[in-house]
Formats: sequence, C-alpha cells, structure tokens
Amino acid sequence: MKRALPLASLFLFALTACGSKAVDGVQTFKYDGGDHRTGSLLYAENPPAGGAHNASWQNCGVYDRPLYNEYAVHSMEHGAVWITYRPDLDKAQVDQLKGLVEGRPYTLLSPYEGLDKPVTASAWGAQIKVDSAGDERLKAFLDKYEQGATAPERGASCSGAYSETR
Repeated sequence: MKRALPLASLFLFALTACGSKAVDGVQTFKYDGGDHRTGSLLYAENPPAGGAHNASWQNCGVYDRPLYNEYAVHSMEHGAVWITYRPDLDKAQVDQLKGLVEGRPYTLLSPYEGLDKPVTASAWGAQIKVDSAGDERLKAFLDKYEQGATAPERGASCSGAYSETR
C-alpha cells in the first residue's frame, strides 16, 4: 500500500533538496570556529576559507582595495561569502561581480593579489575558483553558502566592526 506524503512534508523536502545541491568545482575544508588571534596569520588556502582570525570582523560590502585576511575570515565565520578577484581583472567583469553581490548583506568583494584563477569565492570551509565573473557557479555558490550551514556563527553581525583595507 502506497502512502502519500502530506503537502507540508513535500515542501520541506523540496527546500532541503534545493539548499543542499552541490556546486561543481567547490573544494571543502574543515575548520573549527572561534579561534581569535592577533597579528598577521598564515593560511593553508589562498585566499583563506576559514581558520584562526582577528577578534573583529570585516564589515560586509564592496571594496576597491585588498582586505586583511584575518578580518575577512571572521566575517566568513558569521556566514559571509568573500569574492576576490585579480587586481587586473577588466572593469566589465568587476562590474559584473558588483552586480552579483548587490543587495546581499553577507558578502565581501575585493581585489586580491596572487590568485591562481581570475575570481575566487570563499565561504567558511568552502571555496571555488573560476576563470570569469560570468561563471554561473558564482551565483550558485552565493546561494548555497551565504548564511549557509557551514558557518559556525551564522547570523552574527557583518557590520559595525572593521572597515579598513590594506
């Protein structure tokens, strides 16, 4: 005998399935949260995707200068996605990235020296590197990881702290 699922269960299943959809090319890492330190820190990934960080977080927003890793990592602990791009990326692609993060309160966008691909999106414990600002996986990454389940302090503030650049 077949049993039909109640409509509410089907809706919850559909939401769960959408939120857990994998994004091709994402690398994942395991980090514990809450490790506050001072000074300049070394990270395993470039740019970092988690780990020890400054006690202050970077205010979310769009920056035209590089950020300090230690503050941006703290923002990712709060559920932010940090999109970085090579400083020589053409203006049209930078504008496309700005449009992608527009209206998203838990995002950082900044240039970053030494990237091995033109654009990298990082969240706590996850990262994707792409060749173009137009890569559709960037939006999928944002949808999955901004305020996503990997962030140890999801929902904590992404404003009212550090706003300086390098």
